[in-house]
Amino acid sequence: MRNKKTNIFLVILVLFLVVWMLKGTFFQPGAGDLKAGFKEIAKYRNENNTGPIQYIFTVTVKDTIWSEMETFGNYKPHHKGGNTKVYYFMEGSSVPHQLSPGNVNFDSSFNTGCVGLYEKSATGYTSVKKYPFK
Repeated sequence: MRNKKTNIFLVILVLFLVVWMLKGTFFQPGAGDLKAGFKEIAKYRNENNTGPIQYIFTVTVKDTIWSEMETFGNYKPHHKGGNTKVYYFMEGSSVPHQLSPGNVNFDSSFNTGCVGLYEKSATGYTSVKKYPFK
C-alpha cells in the first residue's frame, strides 16, 4: 500500500513538472508584449559571413519608453563579434526604408526624426542613446 502511494505521488510530481516546463517553453515574453507599440520598418544584414555581421533596423514607436527600447533591442539578433543597431522613430514621422552598412546607415535627412538608438557592440556591451543626432 505504501509503495502504491509513493508511485502515485511521483507520477503526479512528474506530470506537474512537465506541465510547468511546457508552460515556460511556450509562453515566453516577446516584442509583442511591450507597450510602446514597436513596428519594424526596415532591416539590413550584410551579405558576407567572412567579416563581422551587422544588423541594422529602423523601428517606429508610439511612446518613448526607454527601458522598453532596450528590451526590444535585446530581442533582436546579434552575433558574437558583430554589431546590432536599432534606430527608433516616432510613429507618423518620416522613416528610412533603405539601410546601408558602416557608420552612416541612412540618409542624413532622417536624422531629425530619430528619437533613440540601441546599439549592441561586438563585445556584447549594450547602450541606448536618446536623440542620437542632436
